[in-house]
Amino acid sequence: MANTPWLGDSCSLVEAFRSGERSPAEELQATYDAIDASDLNAFAYTPREEAMRAAEQADISLPFGGVPIGVKELDSVAGWPATEACVVFADHVATHTSVMIDRMVTQGGAVLAGQTTSSEFGGVNLTRTVLHGATLNPWNTAHTPGGSSGGTGAAVAGGLVTIASGGDGGGSIRIPAGFTGLFGLKATFGRIPRAPRTPIGNMTVTIGCLSRSVRDTARWFDVCNGYDARDQFSLPRTSGWENELGTHTESLRGMRVAVVPDWGGAVISPAMWVVLENVADDLIANAGMRRIDGVDISLPNMGAAWSISGMIEIHSQLAAYWPECKDVLTPEIRSGLEHTMGRYGVEARAKIEDRRMELNERMAQIFSEVDFVITASNPDIAFGAEGPLPSEFGGITAGAANNGRLTFPANLHGNPAVSVPAGTIDGLPIGLQIVGRHYSEQLLLDASLMIERTQPWPLVAPSVARG
Repeated sequence: MANTPWLGDSCSLVEAFRSGERSPAEELQATYDAIDASDLNAFAYTPREEAMRAAEQADISLPFGGVPIGVKELDSVAGWPATEACVVFADHVATHTSVMIDRMVTQGGAVLAGQTTSSEFGGVNLTRTVLHGATLNPWNTAHTPGGSSGGTGAAVAGGLVTIASGGDGGGSIRIPAGFTGLFGLKATFGRIPRAPRTPIGNMTVTIGCLSRSVRDTARWFDVCNGYDARDQFSLPRTSGWENELGTHTESLRGMRVAVVPDWGGAVISPAMWVVLENVADDLIANAGMRRIDGVDISLPNMGAAWSISGMIEIHSQLAAYWPECKDVLTPEIRSGLEHTMGRYGVEARAKIEDRRMELNERMAQIFSEVDFVITASNPDIAFGAEGPLPSEFGGITAGAANNGRLTFPANLHGNPAVSVPAGTIDGLPIGLQIVGRHYSEQLLLDASLMIERTQPWPLVAPSVARG
């Protein structure tokens, strides 16, 4: 009987099932024992009897056969809570299961261990809500794992599950990956369908996972990607990402790279950038890529108009409850609603379209001059678990939006981007972000694999590894 959950990656756990070293039921029980003993507050819901039945019947020949996985609170599973991490919807229950999660079960063979915590409506990069409280970073529980996929980051880095789902509308996979020492891929927009019954919104959100290894993420996308008619922006199916890992290194040779600390107008901790730039230079040298300096990587500011449009979906969800619900919302969502209520109109819409058009033009120009942009995943190490969102570090006033400036450009243009573990500062992980052209995920995976092999990262937080 396994006493603790598997501390390797998901692929190695499947191998352990197939060799008889472990069983899915034993692993699931170890997962629940660890959740019960954990102070990370990473899980909001655990359907234990249902999950144990699935574990006992798991088909371990499937890619994730028998692997307990976490499901981000904003991903739908029929019969599970559908709260949007908001007290207002505390008693809502999902009526359908998302395509991604359904594929993980039916085609991947995964066992749904439970629901990982998220920021309210996925709106901020801090996982602390009125409904669930603060989720903690397993590297140092005084700090946040980020958001909005913070529970996923805490659960995977905290040794509770080997992999869990995430979503990225402005950095919500890459930000927690960077803060918790995990690997996170934000794929090209539409790579995994967001069906069924998903509003189109700002067309920035992609879904995927946070994992301990490059191969785990490649396998997740092999299982989950592919067109669904209920999401007209979903892309045709592609395959072979895991099998082809390491086969694209020759394609990386000679590719042009811009290494920039101020992507999107962000302000980055100087001490952190020294570490990240060294990792970037090592990658460029090992891959035979070319660093191109002097490229104009400036981007237009989307401004307040974009923030206004980003609150529209939340406005509509809370319309029947506003303003009576104000006092049970997190400060960030309440403030956002108060600031933007009634401000979306013809003029704001026109500004949004103009600015997005300008950003698309600039991103296209940048990626005509370089093949990759390398920057940071976050401007600094993880901030406090209870917040507030950081406004100052290293003596530099950065503003609360600073954290997302590094990640948001790839969401607006739809580019794929990865956050790769790249060391630590003051005992907390930092992530290197690599942004590529549309549809270049396999190149990004191979570049990440090169870092993984030359500078292996801890698969879980040190406190977990020590037991």
